[in-house]
Amino acid sequence: MDLRKELALRRVQKPARYVGGEYGQIVKGRENVSLRMALCFPDTYEIGMSNLGIRILYGLLNELPWLWCERVFAPWFDMEEQMRAEGLPLCALESGDPASEFDALGFSLGYEMAYTTVLNMLDLMGLPLRSADRPGLTPLVFAGGTCCCNIEPLAPFLDLCVVGEGEEADREVLELLREARDAGWSKSEFLHAAAQIEGVYVPSLYEQEWKEDGTLAAVHPAEGVPARVRKRIVSDFENSYFPTRPIVPCTEIVHDRIALELFRGCPRGCRFCQAGHIYRPIRRRSAETLIRQGKEALAWSGYQEITLSSLSTSDYPELSELCDGLLEYCEPRSIGLSLPSLRADNFSIELMHRVQKVRKSGLTFAPEAGSQRLRDAINKNVREEDLLESCRVAFSGGWNTVKLYFMLGLPTETDEDVLGIAQLADRVVHVWRESAGNRNRGLRVTVSTSCFVPKPHTPFQWEAQVSPEEYLRRVALLRSNMRAKAVTYNWHDAETSVVEAVLSRGDRRLADVLEHVWRSGGRLESWSEGFSYERWQNAAAACGLELASYAQRPRGDEEILPWDVIDVGVRKDHLRRERDRAYASELSPDCRAGCAGCGASEFEGGCCHG
Repeated sequence: MDLRKELALRRVQKPARYVGGEYGQIVKGRENVSLRMALCFPDTYEIGMSNLGIRILYGLLNELPWLWCERVFAPWFDMEEQMRAEGLPLCALESGDPASEFDALGFSLGYEMAYTTVLNMLDLMGLPLRSADRPGLTPLVFAGGTCCCNIEPLAPFLDLCVVGEGEEADREVLELLREARDAGWSKSEFLHAAAQIEGVYVPSLYEQEWKEDGTLAAVHPAEGVPARVRKRIVSDFENSYFPTRPIVPCTEIVHDRIALELFRGCPRGCRFCQAGHIYRPIRRRSAETLIRQGKEALAWSGYQEITLSSLSTSDYPELSELCDGLLEYCEPRSIGLSLPSLRADNFSIELMHRVQKVRKSGLTFAPEAGSQRLRDAINKNVREEDLLESCRVAFSGGWNTVKLYFMLGLPTETDEDVLGIAQLADRVVHVWRESAGNRNRGLRVTVSTSCFVPKPHTPFQWEAQVSPEEYLRRVALLRSNMRAKAVTYNWHDAETSVVEAVLSRGDRRLADVLEHVWRSGGRLESWSEGFSYERWQNAAAACGLELASYAQRPRGDEEILPWDVIDVGVRKDHLRRERDRAYASELSPDCRAGCAGCGASEFEGGCCHG
């Protein structure tokens, strides 16, 4: 190890973040591979190693005999200080080699607040930030993940991005890169060829034309480049790769367990939910396959907990068989089974008994809105009686901790809807008293609210976000009406949500703002230690832009949106119909009741029924 790095590690809080050497890491000889890729996660080791997508891509890409895929995470503030003071570059964990020496740098982007950390990581690698200032073919800087459904604020810094699921598209990009490098192609020649791969978006090949009012007039693709980029999906999900031999971290991470991915997509169609729209169509694995994968991963890793991962776990049709099959293995070994993403309208005592066989944890439900009218408006098909009955079942089974998640600032929300949250919390306490023999001690109900963020490719993509002042007014209204001692109220700050909304629906003009924020010290902004709203306000003003014009401006129905160049498979006319139904507080049936004609069923391997 470099003496400078050894000295730096002695001065930081968690040196295990930076040394690698974990059980299950993949090390290949440099002389045995023809291409090297760094899988980059723009957050700390504890967050990145908890990400199932990172584990999938790491294992899958390393199955290619000609490729060595290594991991790079963002350093915490103390380590970055040491790196800059000692002149240490950002390196990969497996080999310890500088990331700048790799052929490809692939960033996983699941949260807009990570954008400034991408810039910081590029700088720590010693690379120019903008794609135009990196004329060489390698290292290729690209991205994938949820944020790529509108990557425009970060677009000038990336060579390309993969839209949709990356298991197959990433391999095709890397195969083309190997061919281009060996044949001596220029970067321009490679990017034009890469743009022909389905799911690959090359921002530099799309010129944007603006109106005087600041809205888009047109987007002009280069000659031979698709006008719209259609997302990629894994059609044969049943037989797709799953990491049954995952890396076991040497230090504690946020989600220190095995996560089994039940299905992709969601049948529900909540109108605020981006993931529920962009991951359509629904594809699932069989219980038999999941049981086998779970047992293999637990036996390899030694983990003492396994969780079932999906957007709506209790909608998995073989849930009972899956739980029974896993518990047959887990129970005698004292391995816990957790089921997040449960819905209040299909939580049963049978399911409860399965969950508590090994160890009992708190229950979490997300009603999202305080009144039935507003739940209907957002297509959250959960009735108050469903939630209360689920709590009654849980309390009778010995649970005494319930977490309830809501959003404030949803379209059409009124003060009456806000007060409905407090009333619902009080009714949960009342159910406890009835179920537990009029005993109030021991119950903990946690109510959490966040500020609604309008997201691209949803029925609410045209909506305005409420101002920070209005959000805090609603928080104060709700807080003053939370009277039960058993209820604790937590709320997310408004300012982070504003910046998230700005970046979520932003355009390329925000690239200058991003760079200004980074040069002013912005990085790791999903952490309170790294975020400064004043820094964002100052950066926007310096660049002649206003945050409010991005977050709080409603978009016109016929306005060209920055993300219209991306085709996630859900048609805009469907989103408009759903928005109209929201304002009429009308529910739409979920996919299992019949196809709503959103367009996603046209993808091979998908279905409406899950």
